[in-house]
Amino acid sequence: MVRQRWPRLRHPAQAVVVGFAAAIVAGTGLLMLPVAKAGPGGAGVLEALFTSTSAVCVTGLIVVDTPEYWTGFGQAVILGLIQVGGFGIMTFASLLVLLVSHRFGLKARMTAAAETKTLGLGDVRSVVTGVVKVSLLLEAITALVLTLRFATAYDESWPRALWLGVFHAVSAFNNAGFALYSDSLMGFVTDPWICLPIALAVIAGGLGFPVLFELRRRFRKPRGWSLHTKIVLWATVVFLVGGSAFITALEWSNPATLGPLDAPGKLLAGFFQGVMPRTAGFNSLDTSQMNPASWLGTDVLMFIGGASAGTAGGIKVTTFAVLFFVIYAEIRGEGAVNIFHRRLHGDLQRQALTVVLLSVAAVAVTTVAFMVFSDHNLDQSLFEVTSAFATVGLSTGITADLPVGLQLLLIALMFIGRLGPITVASALALRTRVRLFDLPEERPVIG
Repeated sequence: MVRQRWPRLRHPAQAVVVGFAAAIVAGTGLLMLPVAKAGPGGAGVLEALFTSTSAVCVTGLIVVDTPEYWTGFGQAVILGLIQVGGFGIMTFASLLVLLVSHRFGLKARMTAAAETKTLGLGDVRSVVTGVVKVSLLLEAITALVLTLRFATAYDESWPRALWLGVFHAVSAFNNAGFALYSDSLMGFVTDPWICLPIALAVIAGGLGFPVLFELRRRFRKPRGWSLHTKIVLWATVVFLVGGSAFITALEWSNPATLGPLDAPGKLLAGFFQGVMPRTAGFNSLDTSQMNPASWLGTDVLMFIGGASAGTAGGIKVTTFAVLFFVIYAEIRGEGAVNIFHRRLHGDLQRQALTVVLLSVAAVAVTTVAFMVFSDHNLDQSLFEVTSAFATVGLSTGITADLPVGLQLLLIALMFIGRLGPITVASALALRTRVRLFDLPEERPVIG
């Protein structure tokens, strides 16, 4: 009898891809159980698959109304998938290994390092435990504030307030954007005790775990911060301020969004909407009623996203910053690319260019498919596609009505966007090819 051999995972990135896929399949199975769906019968395969993918990939796009379609069990499954997806599948698996056996083998360290972007294998164990500790701490603080607000200001019972607080805190820190209100957070548009804790949790999750760890150790020594931390913090400030100001200015007089609010309410709502494109899908304004120019600006913010090795999506602010300084150096005629008195290696420049071009290709091809196979215009199609790829979850309200084929495309985009184009590509590569010779050099005409 010939024993069937399972294909070996030769690259650590392959294990990450397979792990995420397995979690999505498991979540789909749980959500298809009759106990997970409100009303008779169980959820359909597409509804369960889409919701599971959106939760594991911490996106927030939905095809069914979360508070109405899913029972408490179904919502708990979604919350668990968000938390596991935010930790990272291999990080979560590594944590279980540590708890059970108190050992951390080489293979486990390699797969966890591939997922958390850890530079060395020696510190993977501390990174894994640190990810869990930081996540739970920040989620607990956010949940406490939200629970108190829901209970004292909105007459929710303490058990209900606690559930609302925990769910939205986990969803916010993991940049997921799932909400237990049919209109997301539009009912709290002028409530700073709801909007600000959620926004701050989104920002913290979007900074990435390496930055959070370094800030915890060297908060008062900015001169000792790594180049990665400096880039992330500066880019975060620029995009938060610029994005919030952009949306606030364009929507200030829009009667369907900021128009009816007073000045403090407009500033709060504008700031909240400027934070969410960092890849969290909450909205306190009706996104479908925003100006097309606001949609386009939001597309750009979503595409850039947050920082690496965290819960954010997009091409990442570090990728954008690297390409920005490459262009800056080229314009100045400088041979080397320097950022904050540090020189960038050529490999980083090629990686950044690869990420951007693959990402643009994925968004462009899917947007064309939307325009061919649906009746939606370019603005709506591009917004929905970018939101899925960047794992944001903001929507103009067209996702639920899309044809099955386009919803499946969004599922694929969420999966690719969460793992990253390079991770997926390297996971599919069976081996690294080394060229043993160099070809003659020649320079084509550029521009």
